[in-house]
Amino acid sequence: MNSARPGRLRLGDRVRFQKHIYTVVGLTGMQVRLADAHGVGMLVDQVHLQSAEDFAVLGAGDRTALGSAALLDRLPGPVAERALWWQRHLVELLTGLPPDASAGARVRSEYDPVCRSLAERERAKAAELAALGEEVTARTVKRKRLQYEAGGVAAVVDRRLAPHASLLGRADPRVVAAIRQAIGESVPASTRTIEYARWRTERILEAEYGQGVAEMPSRATFYRLFDKLSHGVHVTGSARTRRSPGDQPGGPFRYEQVAAPGELMQIDSTPLDVLVRLEEGVPGRVELTGLVDVATRTIAAALLPIPARAPSPPRCTARPSPSPGPRRPACTARSVHHSVSPRRDPKRRH
Repeated sequence: MNSARPGRLRLGDRVRFQKHIYTVVGLTGMQVRLADAHGVGMLVDQVHLQSAEDFAVLGAGDRTALGSAALLDRLPGPVAERALWWQRHLVELLTGLPPDASAGARVRSEYDPVCRSLAERERAKAAELAALGEEVTARTVKRKRLQYEAGGVAAVVDRRLAPHASLLGRADPRVVAAIRQAIGESVPASTRTIEYARWRTERILEAEYGQGVAEMPSRATFYRLFDKLSHGVHVTGSARTRRSPGDQPGGPFRYEQVAAPGELMQIDSTPLDVLVRLEEGVPGRVELTGLVDVATRTIAAALLPIPARAPSPPRCTARPSPSPGPRRPACTARSVHHSVSPRRDPKRRH
């Protein structure tokens, strides 16, 4: 069995499998389609292929960039350059040579797919980038490599710096605010049509900004905006269905600001439907108690015996005292004394 992990197979790679030479002509999930020199093809599971004893990658295929780079045209310059920078290093990690390598370039020993495992190449790349002043670890390199293999150069873009498409497109914020106001007014009112909502939105814009200042969108655009903004409100549906969620109170939970460990602890218990032998040697039930430290997200759990319930104390009520004086409590739970009454003689006369 070949101990070296060759990395990810790509279209055009030449491989040796079961004493024959094949070319990778298709990749579908974890299955690889191979074709020999005569064009005869076969479909093999990638795990079965790479675990064969004589498996080896004899030549790399076309090292064109993975994925589409069309997203880079819409990104700021530094963000696109950073993605291409990652692509160059990841291609070298996977194939042994960067995408801009010249013809006849030799693979560096630390990135040789035949002699080095994938984990070794990731550690070598992390050490190389750290020497260049980058704060990169082997775990970061592995994460970037998985993203690149899944989606190409577009997957390694820093999404925090990429432009995000708005759910409402390029709609005028003034129109969006007016539509939201019209939707809010319709919750306690009777059911209206979407045309009424459009008319009401136009009146709100005129009252707020003046006539003709905030331009109303076309009818089709307004319908699309109204459908997105009124999702779940049932503006044009049943009044009962619309008012029911509108009358619901706010949630009882809120986010607590915690600054130090142990400042806020959350604990909860649940009984387990099992019977165990306690320390005293008597059987009993236990409950699972969990505790979470909100500041550090530390979780602790324990099995604790369920304490036996103590007998309820007798209930006392106020009864009038037979003698003059303040009221005094008298217990209603009293013991009952059973006594045997003497038998009555039927012949005895009173």
